[in-house]
Amino acid sequence: MNSLLVEVIIFLAASAIAAPLGKYLGVSSVIGYLAAGMLIGPHGLGLIGTADDVAEILHFGEFGVVLLLFLIGLELRPARLWAMRSKLFGLGGLQVGITAIPLSLCAWLFGLAPGVAVLIGFSLSLSSTAFALQLMEERGELNTRSGRLGFSTLLFQDLAAIPLIALLPLLSRTGTQESFDWTHPFIALGVIAAVIVGGRLLLERLYHLVASTRVKEAMTASVLLTILVVVLLFESIGLSAALGGFIAGAVLAESSYRHEVEADLAPFEGLLLGVFFVAVGMALDLGLVLAQPLAVAAIALGLVVVKSGVLYGLGRWQRLPPKAARSYALYLCQGGEFSFVLFSAAAATQVIAANLAAILTAAVTISMLMTPVLIRADEWLFPPPAETMRYDTPPQAQGHVIIAGFGRFGQIVARVLRAKQVPFTALDISPEQVDFVARYGNKIYYGDASRLDLLQAAQAENARAFILAIDDVEASVRTAEMVRSHFPKLPVYARARNRRHVHRLMDAGVTLIQRETFLSSLELTRQLLIGLGWSEDQAAASIETFREQDVKRLKDDYHYHSDEQRMLDRARADALELERLFAEDTEQENPPKA
Repeated sequence: MNSLLVEVIIFLAASAIAAPLGKYLGVSSVIGYLAAGMLIGPHGLGLIGTADDVAEILHFGEFGVVLLLFLIGLELRPARLWAMRSKLFGLGGLQVGITAIPLSLCAWLFGLAPGVAVLIGFSLSLSSTAFALQLMEERGELNTRSGRLGFSTLLFQDLAAIPLIALLPLLSRTGTQESFDWTHPFIALGVIAAVIVGGRLLLERLYHLVASTRVKEAMTASVLLTILVVVLLFESIGLSAALGGFIAGAVLAESSYRHEVEADLAPFEGLLLGVFFVAVGMALDLGLVLAQPLAVAAIALGLVVVKSGVLYGLGRWQRLPPKAARSYALYLCQGGEFSFVLFSAAAATQVIAANLAAILTAAVTISMLMTPVLIRADEWLFPPPAETMRYDTPPQAQGHVIIAGFGRFGQIVARVLRAKQVPFTALDISPEQVDFVARYGNKIYYGDASRLDLLQAAQAENARAFILAIDDVEASVRTAEMVRSHFPKLPVYARARNRRHVHRLMDAGVTLIQRETFLSSLELTRQLLIGLGWSEDQAAASIETFREQDVKRLKDDYHYHSDEQRMLDRARADALELERLFAEDTEQENPPKA
């Protein structure tokens, strides 16, 4: 029997059961993943692998953290990122510095060398980016002010990891000490600048070329390749992979293909984050926890108390209300995944003893387990008033209109909306159309609007209206069915090519439908009648008679549109009825002479 396949089945089964169970119990899917990892790992039932295998799985799962940061980067326009600079460096720097002081002091008082104590203090001051962001996303906190402050702090922590990596060789006892390379920060800044400039110049053209092939898998592969190349480049100069993922996402934040990229990668991000959290649970040495419970518990509790206290104080300093400040503190109070890497490397270079590294790693994992429990306890002890809004500021994405299909029809709608200052998101499957329209300053995104993940990426649940202007009938009907099925409260205004298209849209539950040439042909006919000698009133009355009869027939035909013979019989009857109506109108306009 293939042992690898058996382990994969066990891994997936544990994840599929534990994550929904954790969410159902109200303690977050992350706790479910961690519990599953502890159960099946080498320190639990031993169903999967050894400690070395766990390290490999953990390293692989870290790509989920990279994708998480990439998708967050997609949401940050450069202007918005620049606006965050004071929070990013000011608040983030204060959090890391103030937290590290008491943690370093505690480590020094327990007999560690000053340099080692500082290294441990700063390492423990960093929170888990993946853990905190996942919890905030699950509970809808990312759009709140406390969530935005939390994100800024986490992003700074990724930057702060760079000097900690450089500090390790200086503390090494292995005899392979290296002097600090003062050119490294300048090299890092140069690489970041090169990625930003190169990405803006090349990626839009590359994705346009790939999208023009209409091979969906090629677009997904191109985006994954972009992320991997940037991550590899960042890791080669000592920068964190998560930071590389974020920079890659921020580069694409203004891309026309942003929504398509987000929809393609969201499933990968969720799956790999699950792998990461399961691996964290597998890495927890339960034997060590049971052997030295007081030491592990004291470090975990002390870490959470110190960090949450500092974070709460900074939150109040930023004028967050008490509830929001507690949220900011509790979401970031745990140790971070970077600690696993740092403590392992420190033990390998004999900077700290292997036993101490294992205790610190266990304490960080325990602090992660404590975080959702503390959040639930805070909600139980301080329940929000019934009338409290979910957001302390309105989400930026609410109130927009989605236009699916950005040809001549969709562009007319968009021009009026822009004139009325109504925000809209345009989606089109044609890369040529995206490229053409973008040259004239319009914001349009490449993607198939019939895909649920793309509609979710365009935040259809928050939209005020959905304009269905897709030219292709089959694609239009698919999109209508998807929108009506998953967003039943979203008003759909549809363009139809012909009567058959109207009936299929009605089958999908769409009621606000306009045939694309109907009104224009009626208007042209009205002008024709005037040119042929009828008065304006007579021409208008004739057109109105035809319009009313045609609309009535269109609705009546819906009940029989699948019966071809019945439709033919009705067409003949309606033609005779229309002639009768016109005859009556003619007699009224020109009464017979006596």
